Amino acid sequence: MALAAGDQIPDVTLMTPTADGPKPVQSAEALGSGTVVLFGVPGAFTPACSDTHLPGFLLRQDELKAKGVDTIACTSVNDAFVLSAWAEARNVDGAIVMLADGNGDFARAAGLEMDGSKFGLGTRSKRYAAIIKDGVVQWIGVEDVPSTVDASGAESVLKQL
Repeated sequence: MALAAGDQIPDVTLMTPTADGPKPVQSAEALGSGTVVLFGVPGAFTPACSDTHLPGFLLRQDELKAKGVDTIACTSVNDAFVLSAWAEARNVDGAIVMLADGNGDFARAAGLEMDGSKFGLGTRSKRYAAIIKDGVVQWIGVEDVPSTVDASGAESVLKQL
């Protein structure tokens, strides 16, 4: 069953890139305090993720913060080294907390995994965005088509805040 409004976020170990290399972090710790906007992408460096989804949250970060968002976070079924390189390539500069779900544990626990094997991607995360308050999902928008960024884009999140 997919994560829905009213659900507690799953607590699994994710990895976050740091200057000293990947560091484990529990999802409940990273996402469980204050108002968090979490968006999940099928893969770093993939077209819609790199050209639309991540840049949308970077461009609208001030508006999100003005509406009470404490943390903007991104998760992907990639390793922390890939997320670090992606953050550097897209000039994230710490504005978004990058959470590597290398084994897909968070995507699976949230019921948001997708089969990307026809594209050579294996099991990945669906594209989504969620508003989380103190670890509880308030709203979630999940894309029906992985290459679109409508229900999960920064504009949709802003409308829900």
